[in-house]
Amino acid sequence: MRPDLRHPPHPPHAPHAPHQWHLTDDVDGFLARAGDFLRSDPVLHTTPLSVTEKVRTQGPGAYGPKAPLFGRLVSDGEVRATFHRLSGGGLSPTALTPKQADGLAAHLLSLGYVLPHVTAEESTANAFAEAWQRRTGATYAPRVRLRLNRLGALTPPDPFPAGRGRLVGDSEHEHLMQWCREFAADVGEDVTIDADTWAGTRFAEKHYTYWETPDGTPVSMAGANPLVGGQVRIDPVYTPAHLRGRGYAGAVTVEVSRAALAAGAKEVVLYTNAANPTSNALYQRVGYVPVAEVVVYDFSYPTGDAASNGAAPEVVG
Repeated sequence: MRPDLRHPPHPPHAPHAPHQWHLTDDVDGFLARAGDFLRSDPVLHTTPLSVTEKVRTQGPGAYGPKAPLFGRLVSDGEVRATFHRLSGGGLSPTALTPKQADGLAAHLLSLGYVLPHVTAEESTANAFAEAWQRRTGATYAPRVRLRLNRLGALTPPDPFPAGRGRLVGDSEHEHLMQWCREFAADVGEDVTIDADTWAGTRFAEKHYTYWETPDGTPVSMAGANPLVGGQVRIDPVYTPAHLRGRGYAGAVTVEVSRAALAAGAKEVVLYTNAANPTSNALYQRVGYVPVAEVVVYDFSYPTGDAASNGAAPEVVG
């Protein structure tokens, strides 16, 4: 595949391939046809719900210079699956059968796409990666495994640390950005976070809460994505290293979870790194229940003709 085919000039207008995949860069048109499908399972569809809402409210440049691409699989007049592809070039589909995954791989190849990675629930990620390998010769390797958790019965930590939760004020924006920079470094995100770049980062559209000690010192933070489709996703949760192990992360998570429920959320969800037993145990103690494993697979091509394998996975926006 030639490098000039990585971003075909008019993918939304290409002929429909078998399995009835319909592609578009029009988020409003996509949501008019696929919105009910996404809202039918707000837990498993938390990421596409948030992604489409951000593009709908902020415009096609919300995730970078290239407009996102959206796809929906239609069978018997019903949407059966969707995907989105952001400016970084990676693919993020909803649940697919092996046959559907192979059909999507064939369709994207017919349009000339080269994918740096795929992010999906584990069985879907496996099926698509295998199909992509068969059709392109690309090898694939896991970059990270994430665990999607939904809130069951909210259970405050015991003992509960002294202090209180409060919304982050406008005057604390520089401090908030510093903590977001530290969080990004902790989880390996390659992102610049400062006053000039803030609006274009995935951290900008969230509402933030600090947990502060009785003397008013912030010791932990949690962000919450806007309510969409009946769900709120908590992200990020961060406590500076020297303050960990004192219950602050659990306390601030309970605080923002309560606030999400009070704002009308039917589901509250969050992602954890599946390889981090400490954070997984913490969230389970306060009432979060694992519901799915998500894998990011990076593709490597025999000729080296791949689009930025180092691009960040588009899974926890």
